[in-house]
Amino acid sequence: MKKIPLSNNKVAIVDDSDYELVNQYKWHYNQNGYAVRNQRVGVNKYTAVYMHRFICGLVPGDGKIVDHKNGNGLDNRRGNLRVCTKTQNQQNQKPRHTRVSKYKGVGFYKRDQKWRARIVVDKTDIELGKFDTEIEAAKAYNEAAKKYHGEFAWVNKIEMDDVG
Repeated sequence: MKKIPLSNNKVAIVDDSDYELVNQYKWHYNQNGYAVRNQRVGVNKYTAVYMHRFICGLVPGDGKIVDHKNGNGLDNRRGNLRVCTKTQNQQNQKPRHTRVSKYKGVGFYKRDQKWRARIVVDKTDIELGKFDTEIEAAKAYNEAAKKYHGEFAWVNKIEMDDVG
């Protein structure tokens, strides 16, 4: 594993075998959490080249998507990257931090004072039930994510401190 320096005191990591190829360019950290560089495509025209796509041999505009298995956009080791569909990539997204619950697929249902679990499958919401605790709802989501999303499932990490 080798480190590639980026702007904003960030680093990306790559396999030793990719280091020479990747390190010949100047990479930057972007606001979406990825390593990116600009490539000239014409007179005063540039396109963004993402390190993870570059390592996978993809080119800008090809419509293909690369997923970071562990959710870290700066971990560009080949074992952490996989070409996938947009849907599969969305299935592996971390929960948003703007939600009531810290767990993906979990929300609080005020009217019943219950925690609700739901999952999206093929653009359809599936209600998984209402639960007394946030942890129970997160566990229900985890089971459904494994069932419907398989290897692309983002599974909530439930700490023992949370169960307390």
